[in-house]
Amino acid sequence: MKRDLVSERALPGSAKIVMRDLGKVFERAGGSQNIALVDVSLEVGDGEFVCIVGPSGCGKTTLLRIVAGLEALTTGTLEMRRADEESRPANAMVFQESSLFPWLTVLDNAAFGLEMRGMSKAERFARTRPILEMVGLTRFEGHYPHQLSGGMKQRVSLARAFVNDPDILLMDEPFAALDAQTKLILQEELLRIWETHRKTVLFITHAIDEAIALADRVVVMCSSPGRIIEEIPVGFARPRAIAELKAQPAFGEMELRIWRLLESEVRGARQRNA
Repeated sequence: MKRDLVSERALPGSAKIVMRDLGKVFERAGGSQNIALVDVSLEVGDGEFVCIVGPSGCGKTTLLRIVAGLEALTTGTLEMRRADEESRPANAMVFQESSLFPWLTVLDNAAFGLEMRGMSKAERFARTRPILEMVGLTRFEGHYPHQLSGGMKQRVSLARAFVNDPDILLMDEPFAALDAQTKLILQEELLRIWETHRKTVLFITHAIDEAIALADRVVVMCSSPGRIIEEIPVGFARPRAIAELKAQPAFGEMELRIWRLLESEVRGARQRNA
């Protein structure tokens, strides 16, 4: 199959990411193939918060890994507009697991990317401490990961991502393993920080309510193979108080609309995995 290059160049208008007919095929032992993604076309604007929802196995994470440069696309094109600052990384990724180094403190974990870029200790700590304050971890900067709760570990991961000042923030179900109360707190925290920095965000989730609460636009995917079936603008005003937002009838109506799009896909995926 044809393999087109991922380019990083100036894109027209306010687009930050442009995918055109993107596809991904995994080769299996014995010569068979697994078609993970087919004909995925999507534009993400500069400073836009886009959530992608879909059933397990629809290729959401694969798509995110392609944008992150961790997987190669098989067909189509992916174009990304970079900022003028060459020292700024193209993207930072926040995973479902916190991926912290157990031998480093909270401060050192959050500043790790800056250390890898050659920044002096004094400079990287001066840059990191205000972000730790934003996520409520100033008192814990000398703690190690084993001394933190799951929610606190994810706060460190968020801090590390924002400290690096990436062009694009990629998030792969970062709150999926947390309890409902901690998840709500971190969703509010993420929105508060995003309102300040206005990063371009591509966020993967299984939770329809989470997608609506966070996003400017929800992208719905189906599986076998993975492709986009609808893009739904989320018109709720910002800033958002998530608990109050979920109480609005319009929120429930949008949640039901997206669920109807996914219902047959989710049931089919469960049957295939049974």
